[in-house]
Amino acid sequence: MRERGQLSLSVIEAGIGVVLVLAVAMGFALGVPDPATREAQLEAYADDAATVLAGEVPRHQGATRLAEVTRSPATFDRERDALARRVERVLPANLMYRVETPHGTVGYPVPPGVTVGTARVATVNGDVTIRVWYA
Repeated sequence: MRERGQLSLSVIEAGIGVVLVLAVAMGFALGVPDPATREAQLEAYADDAATVLAGEVPRHQGATRLAEVTRSPATFDRERDALARRVERVLPANLMYRVETPHGTVGYPVPPGVTVGTARVATVNGDVTIRVWYA
């Protein structure tokens, strides 16, 4: 009869434990990639703001608030501050914004190198572009 050598069960358990500890250590050392949700979330914020503004009744005349601010340079100048206040109320506090119309802009300049979410709304007087980014 031939004798066979067998590994002790405690040696097998120690080997599995070492592999597990190394796997966890590699996870911490290498990290995990960031999910690509930052840009998607900004796009959602921009789309939400555009939807709210496109559906609002105008303060004076026009089909919507955005149609009113794009009607002429005079109406844009008159409605600029009210539009800025409304956009600030629609967006979360940790976001900066820029609303571009054919007659001017409201908001802040977009800093170079930041991730930006963009939404466009077509009105009868021209397109309105809303850009949002994290402050």
